[in-house]
Amino acid sequence: MTRDPADLTATDYLDSAREMAAADRPYLAHLLAEEAAQRTNDPAAAHGIRARFPHPTTQEETS
Repeated sequence: MTRDPADLTATDYLDSAREMAAADRPYLAHLLAEEAAQRTNDPAAAHGIRARFPHPTTQEETS
């Protein structure tokens, strides 16, 4: 089912970000999470979303 993007909520974008993260698609997860954060009215919640899905090129590598 195709939806009008204007009808999507922050929760819809956040759910999709989680799916993309689980599918090892970090950049797409980041973009979806950023859209979710922008659609969130609570600044603390938006900050939390951005912290969970940082831009992939800014993450530190772990060895």
